[in-house]
Amino acid sequence: MQAIILAAGMGKRLGELTKENTKCMIKVNGVYLIDRLLRQLSDLNLQRIIIVVGFKADKLKAHVGSSFSNIPIQYVENPIYDKTNNIYSLYLAKDQLQEDDTLLIESDLIFEDSIFHKVMDNPYPNLVLVAKYESWMDGTMVQMNEDNDIVNFISKKAFSYKEIDTYYKTVNIYKFSKEFSCQNYVPFLEAYSKALGNNEYYEQVLRVITLLENCELKGLTLKGERWYEIDDILDLDIAETLFAEENGLELYHKRFGGYWRFPLLKDFCYLVNPYFPPQRMKEEIKSNFDTLLSEYPSGMSVNSLLMARNFNIKPDYVAVGNGAAELIKSLMESIDGNIGAIYPTFEEYPNRIHKERIISYQPANPDFSYTAQDLIDYFNDKELEVLILINPDNPSGNFISKADLITLANWAQRKSVLLILDESFVDFSTESYHNTMITNQILETYPELVIIKSISKSYGVPGLRLGLVANSCTRRIAKIRKDISIWNINSFAEFYMQIYSKYDVDYKNACKQFIAERERFFTKLKEIRFLRVIPSQANYFLCEIRSGYSSGELTTTLLKKYNILVKDCGKKAGFSTENYIRIAIRNQADNDLLIRALKESE
Repeated sequence: MQAIILAAGMGKRLGELTKENTKCMIKVNGVYLIDRLLRQLSDLNLQRIIIVVGFKADKLKAHVGSSFSNIPIQYVENPIYDKTNNIYSLYLAKDQLQEDDTLLIESDLIFEDSIFHKVMDNPYPNLVLVAKYESWMDGTMVQMNEDNDIVNFISKKAFSYKEIDTYYKTVNIYKFSKEFSCQNYVPFLEAYSKALGNNEYYEQVLRVITLLENCELKGLTLKGERWYEIDDILDLDIAETLFAEENGLELYHKRFGGYWRFPLLKDFCYLVNPYFPPQRMKEEIKSNFDTLLSEYPSGMSVNSLLMARNFNIKPDYVAVGNGAAELIKSLMESIDGNIGAIYPTFEEYPNRIHKERIISYQPANPDFSYTAQDLIDYFNDKELEVLILINPDNPSGNFISKADLITLANWAQRKSVLLILDESFVDFSTESYHNTMITNQILETYPELVIIKSISKSYGVPGLRLGLVANSCTRRIAKIRKDISIWNINSFAEFYMQIYSKYDVDYKNACKQFIAERERFFTKLKEIRFLRVIPSQANYFLCEIRSGYSSGELTTTLLKKYNILVKDCGKKAGFSTENYIRIAIRNQADNDLLIRALKESE
């Protein structure tokens, strides 16, 4: 067995990174791609490695040398790499291709060590390594029959989004027998090159071969193994996150979302409703995609009308945000004086102000629980202008009932304290949406009560970036509206608000379904011997790790071993030890997956 590596390309999309080097000489987490690849190949029983070089060939040859781990390395040079595509690079190595069984690899790949062994251990002599199509993938696709025979290669031009359920992306690792190369691939490669020139791709030759009745080309599908193709700087950033050895968890958290780029990742960190929106609502949005993409959204006045209608409050009492975060920033920058905050908490609020203005309260009990009366007793003699309350709290899940919130609002009114209430998670509480304080009567009774609500959380649409602020002080609302852009939300978010009322019953049923799953998941989590699970009225559980791990060790283990991301609360303000994690509640299948991973980690 031999390996042929195609490494002649210029990698222009990587910009400055490939100005003086070919693509395989870029570093991922400090390691050259070519060094990683050669190390992986050295674990196999290879007779030689052939590298087709072109752009900056001398630098690559000087770096690699004539052997690696006692495996001879030979070079084939493509002198017109800037005028040809990879079909010509492989054409130049056609003689070597016919001399032995061959692993064919493109040099801009990064992948797990186990993948080569998966290919080598497979009994079929002619394989195309493939992965089920995901949205991040680009390039050549294949289709297979029930026997894993490759029946078609799909070029970029022939790609159809209507058929993506049948597509598999080529990973650009192939195994060819000497017989296949001699009798099938090389003859067709020569004929194709002569007929259509050298500015083509070698996959086109494979496409022609699949039309033969006796084609023996099989597809070998990856089952969750990590891999990535690096074509540009975003690909490089994603690859460094996927293959980080030491700081992978930190790199994921620094992304603040966008985890759809990592389709195998199970996200138990970000907090959404797993049971809403319903499929019919999604289909309605999809059916209007062309219009929503090409038309401007309305301004703040119209969107405030939509949000007010959905929450049955007066339009002058509400402002719509590009997520609650936009509104939090505007609100916090507009207030002065000392601010009361309960720790541990959602840090978007206190992070917006100077620390010396914060008067902090921390519950003196292991569950981080507190009541409205606890807050009144603590803050009553403090010089306080604002009190921030997350209810249910994040990350503890502590909940204050609606009746007790009224008591707190009365106290704040008497003390002339602005009460900022974030009820982003309130619909997950046992009485669900009945616990909301967003009513005309409550807002008008307490003009110093400002309510923030993230639509992302309980409504399950974080990608739309929607939030609201409600307050009966119309001057304050007008100031917030003026502070943010008139077109601060897009047409998709506006359309969601437009059609929401048709799905209100679905939403209420989704909340009931969620509450039932939370109770079931709570029972399962309590079976994990090294966790103490704190009861919650939100869509997450705060858990204390009692033995075996620190929070950093457990979160890292779950990420590396199971591709599961949970929130490490160990360094969060308000915790005295690094032994707390927060686990989001997903659907039953995903929750059971996490339970299995935790039990295996006991």
